[in-house]
Amino acid sequence: MASQKKSITFSDIAQYTGLSKATISRYFNQPSYLTQESIDMISKALNELNYQENKLARVFAKGNSEIIGIIVPNFFYQFYSHFLNHVLNTYEQYGFKFITFLGNNDCEAERKCLNELLAYQIIGLIDLSHNLSSEYLSRLDIPVVTVEREDRFISSVNTNNYSGAKMAVNLLHRNNCDIYFHVNSPVSPAIPAYGRIQGFTDTCSAHNLPNELILRPFTDNYEESYACLQDIYHTIKKKYPGKRKGFFFCNDTYAHIFLNILVKHGEQIPDEYQIIGFDNSPDSSQSIIPITTISQDIPAIAQSAIDLIAQQINRNIADDQPVNESLQHIIIQPSLIERETTS
Repeated sequence: MASQKKSITFSDIAQYTGLSKATISRYFNQPSYLTQESIDMISKALNELNYQENKLARVFAKGNSEIIGIIVPNFFYQFYSHFLNHVLNTYEQYGFKFITFLGNNDCEAERKCLNELLAYQIIGLIDLSHNLSSEYLSRLDIPVVTVEREDRFISSVNTNNYSGAKMAVNLLHRNNCDIYFHVNSPVSPAIPAYGRIQGFTDTCSAHNLPNELILRPFTDNYEESYACLQDIYHTIKKKYPGKRKGFFFCNDTYAHIFLNILVKHGEQIPDEYQIIGFDNSPDSSQSIIPITTISQDIPAIAQSAIDLIAQQINRNIADDQPVNESLQHIIIQPSLIERETTS
């Protein structure tokens, strides 16, 4: 039977190097207090002893987990998985670790998730869900950044949704659509994504374009979303026969499902139906007919969110101000990516 590998302790490192345990402790917790000679000596010893740091013990000792909590609503929309991918790739830059929970459109469930994260002594929170108000989050004694969520009391990173909607309508207008549609869920004006609705209606009004705003209570379920979009298709087809119809969807997921419905029914794309999504997720580029979309700069959004969290964590709060006192609201500009559903 193989013998169990012995854990290397601070005492072992001190004995190996001839330095004190206090000096070894400073190497891990306050290295700026050490000379370069001591740092090099300890680093060499750690390598020769095959030392593996006990991160959990360090959390208990310092009360600092280096963990950022993330709450996302769901993974039905690919925006969230791509955002997480870019956030996780910042590990080499900041060394943060991440724990992710799903909000699932349930306020009480999200509170439980948040309490669980706080129990892990997280040092910051990135919230993409929208069950808890920014006022509630601002009372937490940790830095908080929201993404595309109500942000009156919290620092945030958002897309210029209004500008994105304006780009979409202007493209459909240049392509001589006869009737314009925006498909979305009912959205509170306090939510940044409301800019997609406002941008659509304002731009249609500015050009005197006939339009319909279609707001449905979409869920995070494919079958239910498909049924809702199929009903929209049948209603619009019957109401506007022979018209060139321009659709601007609030995300690529709905645009992709609607495209599948059009293809199934043999509709002419883009001659009679033009489609624009929002996000630039794989749903848009990998569709059977690549979908024109308003591209959110997800790498920039993710990087900005991490940068904001890091700034708040590292900020000198000697004046005893609350951690979320100095708010910043970063707006990322979207871009238009034209593909075959509008060409």
